[in-house]
Amino acid sequence: MASEARDRRRAVVTGLGAVSACGWGVAALRAGLRSGRTAIGPFQRFDHRRHRTHVAAEAPPGPPPWFVRGPRWERLSLADRFAVFAAREALGQSGLAAPLGERAAGVFFASSTGGLLESERYFARLLPPGPRPPLRWMASQEINGPGDAVARDLAVTGPVQTLSSACASGALALEAALAAIRSGEVDLAVAGGSDSLCEITYAGFNSLRAVDEAPCRPFREDRAGLSIGEGAGVLVLESLDHARARGAVSLAELAGAGGSCDASHMTAPHPQGAGAALAVTRALADAGKGPGAIDFVNAHGTGTPLNDVAEFAGLESALGPRAREVPLTSTKGVVGHLLGSSGALEAVATVLGLCDREVHPTPGGGRVDPEIHARLVLETPLAVPQARAALSTSLAFGGCNVALVLTREE
Repeated sequence: MASEARDRRRAVVTGLGAVSACGWGVAALRAGLRSGRTAIGPFQRFDHRRHRTHVAAEAPPGPPPWFVRGPRWERLSLADRFAVFAAREALGQSGLAAPLGERAAGVFFASSTGGLLESERYFARLLPPGPRPPLRWMASQEINGPGDAVARDLAVTGPVQTLSSACASGALALEAALAAIRSGEVDLAVAGGSDSLCEITYAGFNSLRAVDEAPCRPFREDRAGLSIGEGAGVLVLESLDHARARGAVSLAELAGAGGSCDASHMTAPHPQGAGAALAVTRALADAGKGPGAIDFVNAHGTGTPLNDVAEFAGLESALGPRAREVPLTSTKGVVGHLLGSSGALEAVATVLGLCDREVHPTPGGGRVDPEIHARLVLETPLAVPQARAALSTSLAFGGCNVALVLTREE
């Protein structure tokens, strides 16, 4: 995206929705982030006794009683249900209601595994002799399931796109929505991501020795790996003119986005964080901001030994001395790594930080890695009364990197 983004149509956030291990809804996420406690722990989504580790960030049973389930609810995968709930919550906060077919609206959604949990259950039931499992368990197997479910539920007749590039997918979906609003293709975008826990992913990360036996501890000296989570994050984005015309309240602005590829290694980040630095630099240029404008950073911060060092090296390269001064946090310390939906949920958390003028702490305990000269927020929320701009980063397997700049003016 070019630096003249300021002269294009601006995209504002008018609604937020979330499902995470903290609970169903943005209020539960906000309370969990502010608590300073992790939501990562023992889980029951599938039998994990044969695996090396035994903790994850599992969403509690839901949705809440007030939520009205649609007629096709039982046919939806768990990831679909997360997505539909979060999308309806975000739409409700924005002051809009379904159907959206009469509006120039689109859905831009991300996922890493789609309905893979239900597919695992289907094939597990096929193996022993017995009754055939219901085919509806396979109805949402594809990665595009959550986004398509949202489009059907909200009756969106505009463009519907699914983006899947590992852990950067959620941020890529927001970047795609921003581009669609700037180009005039849509006036309104429902953008986000959704993933549920599944055994194949859990086993894969365990086989890589990338999962911590305890809840993850981003940027800590004794960190030993990530913790997998599940849930959804959704933002309603509108062109500024569209939001003003209907009197909507703007929570924040998605001011810029930038992407890059490490072109280095399939699973390990570039050691000096070169790709991460390039994504951040491009996002700042796209937003028309300098490093000094960033008031806090919501880092990718997985808690793996290599990622955290490389990411902070990238931040130092892009932000200069500001990288050691600006408050830094990792949402993954609270809700785990939501894979394809992580960038979307972390964007929701970043908007909450801008609205509340505070940065949530990163749970985990222990000393900050002395190789990482970060101002990591610990124990309790840090007040940032003058916060007007924040950076959210997503760094994925395959070297795909995305950075988002979110702003909030008085």
